[in-house]
Amino acid sequence: MSYQVVPNADSQLNRPSGIAVYPGTFDPITNGHVDIVKRSLRMFDQVIVALAVNTEKKPLFPLEERVALVEQCFTANSNVTVDTTDGLTVDYAVQQNACAIVRGLRAVSDFDYEFQLALINRKLERRVQTVFLMTGLRWIYISSSIIKNAARHGGDISGMVPAHVLAALKEKYTESK
Repeated sequence: MSYQVVPNADSQLNRPSGIAVYPGTFDPITNGHVDIVKRSLRMFDQVIVALAVNTEKKPLFPLEERVALVEQCFTANSNVTVDTTDGLTVDYAVQQNACAIVRGLRAVSDFDYEFQLALINRKLERRVQTVFLMTGLRWIYISSSIIKNAARHGGDISGMVPAHVLAALKEKYTESK
């Protein structure tokens, strides 16, 4: 196989291209998730945040509420859309004419699982690439599960989630008392 050197290759590196799907349950969305979406927009024309209906998980927020929380994060950005999906992410990506699935990685422990998903998605649909983005260092310790646990026990999670998500979590946990 031969490779061709492209003139002005540096100018090509900053050019967004195509549609990417960023799937997850987002229960709730965190600042780490928001960071991944914003960084994805540097590579893609459009990012679809696809909230997965995962029957194996019992979410704190109903699907409609999670959609509204995610939408509120990106009201100023017309290149981000929010949708739901209950099937295979790779099939959803094909339906949306996406060229990539974006996945965030926090630690090495995330990689094994994500790598397996990427391989099966590649086997099922070769036209859709998986792009891994390392979580920003300031968000590396955050997960939705950890956020919910801290909020449930009255921990100060301000700065780890968008302000409207913080308010929704406080409301949710004061309701349950």
